[in-house]
Amino acid sequence: MDTWLHFSADELVAIRLSLKVASVAALASLPLGIAVAWLLARRRFFGKALLDALVHLPLVLPPVVVGYALLVLFGGNGVIGRWLEATFEFTFAFRWTGAALASAVMGFPLMVRTIRLSIENVDRRLEQAAATLGAGPLRVFFTITLPLAWPGLVAGAVLAFAKALGEFGATITFVSNIPGQTQTMSSAIYGLMQVPGGEAGIWRLAAVAVAISLAALLASEWLVRRQRGEAYD
Repeated sequence: MDTWLHFSADELVAIRLSLKVASVAALASLPLGIAVAWLLARRRFFGKALLDALVHLPLVLPPVVVGYALLVLFGGNGVIGRWLEATFEFTFAFRWTGAALASAVMGFPLMVRTIRLSIENVDRRLEQAAATLGAGPLRVFFTITLPLAWPGLVAGAVLAFAKALGEFGATITFVSNIPGQTQTMSSAIYGLMQVPGGEAGIWRLAAVAVAISLAALLASEWLVRRQRGEAYD
C-alpha cells in the first residue's frame, strides 16, 4: 500500500510542471480573454459571428489538429517560430512554454464563454449612467463593468486552468513528451501506460489530477453562483 502512495521523482516533476503550465496558460491568456469576451458581449460589428466561431473552434477540433497547427506556426521552421527565434532567441517548440501555449489555446474558448456571460449579466443601465456623467469607455469598463463581472473573470480563468491541467493531444503533438521538460501529468500517464507495472503511478497521477480539477470546477461554480446572487449548496 505504501508503494502506491509514494510518488517518484519523475511523477513529482510532472505534477509541478503541470501546475506551472496550467497557471501560466490561464494567467497569460486572461487579458486577451477579457478583451475578446467584452467585444463579443458589448459590441456589434461585421464578422462577429465568425470571430465567435473562431474562438470556439478549439472545442470542436481534434486536439492533435490544434497541436499540429501550432507546430507549423510556432515550430523551428514555422513563420512565427523562425521570427521569434531570430528576433528574441526564443522558441516554443519542445519546451514547457510551448505546452503552456497549447494549453492556453485549448482553454481559451471556456474562458471567453464564461467571461462573456459574466459581462452580459452586468446591468447596462449602470454603464450608461456612468457614461452620461462623463465617464469614457475605458473608465466605465474599469470602474463599472470589471468590478461587477470579476467573479466571472476569475471563474473563466479557473476553468481555463482546469482545462490546461488535463490537456494532452495538442500538447504532446506540439512539444512531445520529454521528462522534466514537457512531460505533464497527462503525458506522464500516457507514458506509464506503455510501461509494465505502471498502474500504481497512473492511479497516483490520476488521483492528483482529479482532485485539482474537481477543486477548480467547484471554485468556478461557486464564483458564478456568487455573481448571480444565489446561495451555494
